[in-house]
Amino acid sequence: MVATMTQNGSVAMEMIFERPESLNASYTHYCPGCTHGIAHRLVAEAIDELGLREKTILVAPVGCSVFAYQYFNVDGCEAAHGRAPAMATGIKRLLSDKVVITYQGDGDLASIGAAEILHVAARGEKITTIFVNNGIYGMTGGQMAPTTLPGQITTSSPSGRDVGAAGYPIRMAEILAQTDGAAYIVRRSLHDIANIRKAKKAIMTALKVQQAGLGFGLVELLSTCPTNWGMTPEESLGWVKDHMLPYFPIGDYKVVDAVKDL
Repeated sequence: MVATMTQNGSVAMEMIFERPESLNASYTHYCPGCTHGIAHRLVAEAIDELGLREKTILVAPVGCSVFAYQYFNVDGCEAAHGRAPAMATGIKRLLSDKVVITYQGDGDLASIGAAEILHVAARGEKITTIFVNNGIYGMTGGQMAPTTLPGQITTSSPSGRDVGAAGYPIRMAEILAQTDGAAYIVRRSLHDIANIRKAKKAIMTALKVQQAGLGFGLVELLSTCPTNWGMTPEESLGWVKDHMLPYFPIGDYKVVDAVKDL
């Protein structure tokens, strides 16, 4: 709300910013500075602005997104760890008129769920995946994830990720973009206002891709995890910019020609 002065000198309150209809009025379990909350709002705003709330089905797996059904005011269901793409496939094939979204973290999508997401993309399943990449297992104690950066300290790599022993981080957007069934694969970031706006536009486009039946769509969002990174919220935003962006470059990794007409 913002206060404005009327012509007769009285004060009027004007609503200029409010909670999206697709987002419930509930407290979240996310840590201070975690950008999952921003990602939730962007998804909810996109659903509202496209008029999709009554036909959206959200599938959330195990991970930081495990309580998504408490936050989103849409139909939804819970999948086993990593299996959201498989569940979403069944829902979309049975209810083809619905808009089906999976909301997954990097520990879920790029590890135990790597096979599911790869084959969903290869088959060109007409679903949308929001992939939140914070480079760590956020919910289970801050262990090394498939996307943890080389040298990054976690509870299971206290001396930093050793690529000789643990291998290199997996760049999922680049991998999934190679599949023939993928129609829209992009990476965005949530570390500042300009990039947040670009992220919302990408989410809107991904949902339009699904509505048009063009194939599989994924928006990867670089996110923060201040608690498990051992940083302040402000420091974590800088970490994304200075360390994650160089390894996970923002960009469009596959956009089929038909997307330009949406």
